[in-house]
Amino acid sequence: MEQQLDYAAVRAAAGRIAGAIRPAAVVPAAEGVWYALEYLQHTGSFKARGARNFLAAHHRAGTLPEAGVTIASGGNAGLACAWAARAQGVPATVFLPANAPRVKVERLRGYGAEVRLVGDRYADALAACEEFAAASGALASHAYDHPLIAAGAGTLLDEIRAALPGLDTVVVAVGGGGLFAGIATAAREHGVRVVAAEPENSRALNAALEAGRVVDVAVDSVAGDSLGATRVSADALAAARCEGVRSVLVPDQAITAARRALWEEHRIVVEAGAATALAALRTAPQPLGERVAVVLCGANTDPGDLTAPGI
Repeated sequence: MEQQLDYAAVRAAAGRIAGAIRPAAVVPAAEGVWYALEYLQHTGSFKARGARNFLAAHHRAGTLPEAGVTIASGGNAGLACAWAARAQGVPATVFLPANAPRVKVERLRGYGAEVRLVGDRYADALAACEEFAAASGALASHAYDHPLIAAGAGTLLDEIRAALPGLDTVVVAVGGGGLFAGIATAAREHGVRVVAAEPENSRALNAALEAGRVVDVAVDSVAGDSLGATRVSADALAAARCEGVRSVLVPDQAITAARRALWEEHRIVVEAGAATALAALRTAPQPLGERVAVVLCGANTDPGDLTAPGI
């Protein structure tokens, strides 16, 4: 099933997932700044959008096998895939690195997925997933690098625009680039600027821009469990090269501070990956725009370090 990532694909995705996902809540946070509360999405992250679009598209095309779907994921994409598969009534087999957060593994099993823990890197889980797909006939999904996944994620941008007329800038965290690519594709259609935020030591998009091509990067960040892709998608790199996109790196200390600020000021608990977007706003030397939306994209995390007494 041939697919490409463009605004038409984002609009098609919006039609497929309408009524199945929770429309984003957008709330004022500070002067000229709003938060898009996408962590309230089904499965606790934006990934539900892409997974639902991916499986719905295959179901409508008659290409969703009885063997179901399989995916390699550090957590959030696997959760979304399992949730979407359950909705379609097909099995999901999810491969994760053995060091995946326990809370994510437990929730995966709660969605009825078969969980297989392999190796200590995403690449190990991906290789095992590919072998399984070839042997079983299961449909192979991807955590971020697929036009249907990115287009589904991109539906968030039009929801933010509807809730926030006059939006001029959106700030989004980047790991492998699925959310960024989708949002940037939709944003370009409407002249909205995009700030792509990455940890300094998990910078697949920034490094690709610097090199002029997709490259592998090392990952060593507090946000590595959700932004720990070692390479960005080609669609994300293409989107980042367009006018109106800015790549920003933030240190782990700023990410941790932003995550704590969300808790202390708003009682919002998000992953370090989601806090990376806010960290980019908080460390910017000058305002990023006049009407800025910060995407808080996921909350599958242990809040213990935020709520422990004396911290």
